[in-house]
Amino acid sequence: MRGGGFGLHGRQEAPSRRLAILRPICDEFRTGRRGAPVASITPFPLIELSGSPEARGRAYGAAAADRVRRSLAHYGAQLAESGQDAAGIRALARAFGPRIEAFAPHFVPEMRGIAAGANVEFEDIVLVNCRTEILQLAKRQAAEALAAAERRNPDGCTGAIILPGATRDGVLVHGQNWDWKSECAETGVVLRIRRDDGPDILTFVEAGGLARCGMNSAGIAITANYLTSDRDYRQQGVPLSLLRRKALEQEQLALALQAIYATPKSASNNLMVSQADGFGIDIECAPDESFLLHPEDGILVHANHWQSPVALSKLKDMGIATTPDSLYRDQRVRQALEAKRGRLDMEALREALFDDWQSPWSVCRPPRMNLGGNLSATVAMILMQPVLGVMEIAPLPALNRQFTRYTLGGGTARLAAE
Repeated sequence: MRGGGFGLHGRQEAPSRRLAILRPICDEFRTGRRGAPVASITPFPLIELSGSPEARGRAYGAAAADRVRRSLAHYGAQLAESGQDAAGIRALARAFGPRIEAFAPHFVPEMRGIAAGANVEFEDIVLVNCRTEILQLAKRQAAEALAAAERRNPDGCTGAIILPGATRDGVLVHGQNWDWKSECAETGVVLRIRRDDGPDILTFVEAGGLARCGMNSAGIAITANYLTSDRDYRQQGVPLSLLRRKALEQEQLALALQAIYATPKSASNNLMVSQADGFGIDIECAPDESFLLHPEDGILVHANHWQSPVALSKLKDMGIATTPDSLYRDQRVRQALEAKRGRLDMEALREALFDDWQSPWSVCRPPRMNLGGNLSATVAMILMQPVLGVMEIAPLPALNRQFTRYTLGGGTARLAAE
């Protein structure tokens, strides 16, 4: 067996230890120094990849091995708390192999390459890419133990698209705050993928994953928000992270939209898609049906509750009980952007996403205990201008205003927000 796998073969990091690691950062927030760069928060590393899918995977795994292992230890420990041992977790992951191969065969050698490069098992990388689905599949086996754990750990996010007609300089802006577990600030990476078989890709993702949010050289950008409904996990579908990567591989916007809209899913999810020339759309996805939302006067904002009247007439929103702040986060961002319509730019979206009204239950979330007693935060703020091939990211932005600029063309730069 390669390496330590899911982190179940060595000493596991207890939740109390994770809190101890983050306590100095939390103290800095409470003492009023939020917004100043925090020395202990490091930028997400950039990994440039090229060649065949397997070659890209091997290079990725080798470059991100430490962060891959942190991801595996984290999710492996979460599953272990429900009574799953390493063999059981690996069996759950193995079941996704045929589904991945049927959806996108070239993903399999890339994922095997990541495993080889990081010296872990293929099933470990499947876990990272299918973590939402595997956690829920385990829930059905472990019943209430993991069900309660998942209710304690809802994913978050507030996303926005600003069309060129609403901006100061005619450049589309697309971005989001990714709200999730605070420790994931130590597992994120940025991939710049040079492809021979399609557009190049720049994506932010948990180490070992194929994509989370990002853009490609055809001008297509994507972000995702947590949604949940009473239809979730009644069918087997394509894992959400692989769906996002498939969309980013497309040269044509129509094919990216088709991949998102028409692919069967296991769980609900919200996907915001833009194209640099001036297109933006929000697709609220139930496992078996998709619902569309369009920009209003050039602005489109979404958080973590269903907005489509058609969707709300057909399904039940199950997420507000665990993410009640969603009900005002989208309004706060929308109001901030509407006040500057015609003068908007990346800085305006940055300012809107820094909103701390009702903190710590705010758009920009400092590390705080959620309703289930787990440490949650805005793990990253991601801002993109697809026409320029520019992405700016700050880890833990409620505590840290230091951004790093990543580009499709090459290079990085450190930036400090005002």
